Amino acid sequence: MTQEGVEIDDGDAPALPTAPDERDAIRTALVEWYEADHRDFPWRRTEDPYEILVSEVMSQQTQLDRVVPAWEAFLDRWPAPADLAAAERGDVVGFWSSHSLGYNNRAKYLHEAATQIVEDYDGEFPRTPDELSELMGVGPYTANAVASFAFNNGEAVVDTNVKRVLHRAFDVPDDDDAFERVASLVMPDGESRVWNNAIMELGGVACGKTPDCDTAGCPWREWCHAYESGDFTAPDVPEQPSFEGSRRQFRGRVISTLKEFDELALDDLGPRIRVDYAPNGEYGREWLTGLVEDLADDDLVTVDEDDDGATVAKLRR
Repeated sequence: MTQEGVEIDDGDAPALPTAPDERDAIRTALVEWYEADHRDFPWRRTEDPYEILVSEVMSQQTQLDRVVPAWEAFLDRWPAPADLAAAERGDVVGFWSSHSLGYNNRAKYLHEAATQIVEDYDGEFPRTPDELSELMGVGPYTANAVASFAFNNGEAVVDTNVKRVLHRAFDVPDDDDAFERVASLVMPDGESRVWNNAIMELGGVACGKTPDCDTAGCPWREWCHAYESGDFTAPDVPEQPSFEGSRRQFRGRVISTLKEFDELALDDLGPRIRVDYAPNGEYGREWLTGLVEDLADDDLVTVDEDDDGATVAKLRR
């Protein structure tokens, strides 16, 4: 692939402007666009690493409009790592389930991460992506996001929105290594906080699956390969599975029900989590056993037998 004014890096990297002034113009255009107007999520108004970690964990596969009230309520109840670490894990999991925040093991990991911060770090939050990755349930993406947004100390974030932007703007091939390399090349040194917010905002507002380049005032139209060519194809981005009727939803109902009753035999639990429960039906004992055993694997419930040999599920506290 050859184009005027671009360079190719070892055969599979994307086309990027060669002139330093153009690279600077690309960076300036995006940052100025973001700072002029962006969605006002409350976690963008804080540099508290705990508050940012909570937002990042809540935002995994959960729509942001559902995250905002949950995030605010969570921090009202547990405003600092020490408060969360001191809480009963069952209360934290119950909160997670009642706010439909997805897999409840994320609540368990967040509780354990808070305990690590209190016990292993003397209450001081780790600051680098590598150190943050040592916290329970914190993977490379989340660690880098917290380092970026709390400490301005991260690398270029690469999520599905960023991949879409880079693929379209600079013709990056659908390859994780290429995306990582180009994201790092484009991000200005020492500006991970504003840059990562800005490029994710670009992907969320202007460069979605259906692009809105002109109406959203995309700041990269001047350089964008897709805008010039009219080809807005992008790597496959899987749709978030529907929450209604999903396994995630019924896992949450199990936790909520056991929080109320503490312990139930499966045939007492089943009708309380779905109206069509029938012991020998499609959604019966076998289906429910798999559900509670998954929760037991996540250390959220225990599964035993009572004196009559019936399977009993109990919330682990």
